[in-house]
Amino acid sequence: MAVMGKIRLDKYLADMGLGTRSEVKKLLKSKQVTINGETATKPELKVDPETDEILSSGERVVYEDFEYYMLNKPQGVVSATEDSRDKTVLDCIPSKKRKDLFPVGRLDRDTEGLLLITNDGALAHRLLSPKKHVDKTYFVRLRDELSEEDCKKLCEGVDIGEKNLTMPAEITEYEPEGRQCFITIREGKFHQVKRMFAAVGNEVLYLKRLSMGSLILDETLQPGQYRKLSEEEIERLKNNA
Repeated sequence: MAVMGKIRLDKYLADMGLGTRSEVKKLLKSKQVTINGETATKPELKVDPETDEILSSGERVVYEDFEYYMLNKPQGVVSATEDSRDKTVLDCIPSKKRKDLFPVGRLDRDTEGLLLITNDGALAHRLLSPKKHVDKTYFVRLRDELSEEDCKKLCEGVDIGEKNLTMPAEITEYEPEGRQCFITIREGKFHQVKRMFAAVGNEVLYLKRLSMGSLILDETLQPGQYRKLSEEEIERLKNNA
């Protein structure tokens, strides 16, 4: 991503994951950093991310103001930036550069599937805004058979203890008296899918998010695996959010 204007060298290096500001200063003192072929030791030096070539230990350090990752979140991992007990979704992305990444929305600890990890706050706000009604599709495996009547209720909206009924959902690939289906919702309330099925007397045994807006989970990603979003995926998200 292009970045306008010059920034301090120590910020540049710290933003790209080469350490804290103090660690970066030690790196500079050891004369391992060059700018356009010249050794750089002063942290306050201003660099232009668009035109200057910065190397650390001979490796080029390319500045990225925004990062976008698609993660197939595994069970047992929490959707948080840090946690004293459990592994977080950020721990699943060891190649990340920036330290200000966060998950866009939350998946329960025992829920798998698509999670967008980024530091683009504006995009995250648009995707999560209740006014935008961004579609989110899940695969659901249930404890009990789902009757046609319960399916109809879910598609019309159910009472999950909020001020209003849920917005109408869409259920597909559903077989009457079956125990699994795909459900698309347009809200993001806490534990919403589980609460919706609980409202019709059922229980979700397994839940996996498959899509969010225009972003579709890459089928080649196993639980715990991730990849960067393509430029096309990023543009489509921004245009549709």
